[in-house]
Amino acid sequence: MSDTSDLTFKFWKALAESPFVFLQLDADRCGAVPMTARLDRDAEHAIWFFTARDHHLAQGGPATAIFASRGHDLFARFTGTLGIETSLERLDKEWDATVEAWFPGGKDDPDLLMLRMDLGEAELWNADFGFLDDARMLLGFDMRDEAADEHIRTRL
Repeated sequence: MSDTSDLTFKFWKALAESPFVFLQLDADRCGAVPMTARLDRDAEHAIWFFTARDHHLAQGGPATAIFASRGHDLFARFTGTLGIETSLERLDKEWDATVEAWFPGGKDDPDLLMLRMDLGEAELWNADFGFLDDARMLLGFDMRDEAADEHIRTRL
């Protein structure tokens, strides 16, 4: 799967199926926390997160997210810049019962903060080699060349 577009497509599909990442501000390397990414198929190069105004992520800035797909067959690290999302239209679009569970005051909850992550660079690793390559690996064959073809650096 050395085609960048195939692996990028696989990443977006996996993130949509299990939108959980560890997110950290680059200035706070020990501050990674699990967050739910809010994806929009029509949005280019951005994802959103809901948090509280007093959360350390609220300060925004350069950030990094780490992702493992549900089946552990794809891994990613991607960067971007976190900033406050002020669009009420975007808030309405992303709002649902799972968000309201954390913000019982609804969309007007004074603690509510919506962040936008404008995406940058990414590294993607495909760990789903397929049956034959899995068998070769179990038999101790050298898999480094095959693994190299399953890793890309790209811009999201």
